[in-house]
Amino acid sequence: MTLSLQLNGEARQCPAGLSLQEALLHFGYEPRLVVVEFNDEVLARRQWPEQPLGEGDVLEVVTIVGGGS
Repeated sequence: MTLSLQLNGEARQCPAGLSLQEALLHFGYEPRLVVVEFNDEVLARRQWPEQPLGEGDVLEVVTIVGGGS
């Protein structure tokens, strides 16, 4: 069974029953290197393993870029 959600403005599918952290891994993100807005709310990283995904959820994932001199 799958569910539909919005990921960075695009309609995407993922297996039902995933946590937010599991979904990030499913979509190829490294959880240590991203910030996530979940349904218009920035969630603390410690909440990701317990946050279930549901039909129609909206995720905005921003990759943290390091560097500089």
